This record gives sequence, structure tokens and C-alpha cells, in this order.
Amino acid sequence: MSATFELSLLRDVFVVCRLDPSAPVPAWALGTAAFVAVTRTDDELSIICREDRAPQGAAAPERWRALKVHGPFPPEATGVLSSLALPLATARVSLLAISTHDTDYLFVRSADLAHAVRVIRHAGHVVHLI
Repeated sequence: MSATFELSLLRDVFVVCRLDPSAPVPAWALGTAAFVAVTRTDDELSIICREDRAPQGAAAPERWRALKVHGPFPPEATGVLSSLALPLATARVSLLAISTHDTDYLFVRSADLAHAVRVIRHAGHVVHLI
């Protein structure tokens, strides 16, 4: 039997911005208290941030909503993401997952949010809409 998880919908609308790999990280991204995820690879600089904070000139064509999984989880916990991702994948809902030290965040396209919430609830999890 898999565990039941509790999630909360974050209020903000997010974008996933793609910048050139040599682009500087915006100063606001380093000092903000709001959710922001910055990832630099050899191929790109990606920033997930509130829609109103998207860096000028960044490719960010879609709007996303975020569901925070209530944590924290011990490092040895397994199956958290899979218990949420599998029902969404079966329902053909694309997601972007971000893990932090304490928990996970699931990003789904804004247009898929209502369907994603129904799927997650049907899988036995609890979703709080703020």
C-alpha cells in the first residue's frame, strides 16, 4: 500500500525560463523570498519563477502552477514522486518536478491544473486549494 501525501496549491503563476548558458543569474533571483529555482548546465540557464519576474528576453511560452508536497521527508523516504507522477502520467498530464532538501514541488501547466488535482485526489492524496 502506498503512502498518502498532502499537497497545497501555491497562489502564484510560474514560468520556466530558458536563457543562454552564459547569461548572468538575475540579482533578484538570489535574494528573493518567493519560490525560484535556478539551474545552469552546459546547454542553458533555466529559471523557474513567478510569471511577473521572468527575465526579459527569456523563452517562457507556458504558464505553470505549483503543488507543494507537505514535507519534510527523511532522506531514506522512497516513492514520494512516483506515487504522484505515475497517476499524472497515466492521465497524460505532463509535470515538472523540483526537489528541495525538505520536500517536492510539482509543476503542471495552468491549463491542466483542474485535471491534475482531480487525478491526484483520485489516487488517494489530499490537495488543498488556497
